Amino acid sequence: MILRILSVKRRRKLETRYHPKMGVLLTKVTYIKKTILGIPFKTLHKYRETYFGEIKDCKDCQVSKMSLSN
Repeated sequence: MILRILSVKRRRKLETRYHPKMGVLLTKVTYIKKTILGIPFKTLHKYRETYFGEIKDCKDCQVSKMSLSN
């Protein structure tokens, strides 16, 4: 078994986002994180996949994150 001290992991989550013109949408957001001994400590990049399959950076979009707890 090879023990790597530093590694990069990619994880995809389903998140709810909100846009004033479109309303609530579910998007697949991919997080690229740097890990030390398997423990994530820094997010290097995050991007989302649109309904049409395009890839967009989360910083450039007007879509805001929304929580569904009431």
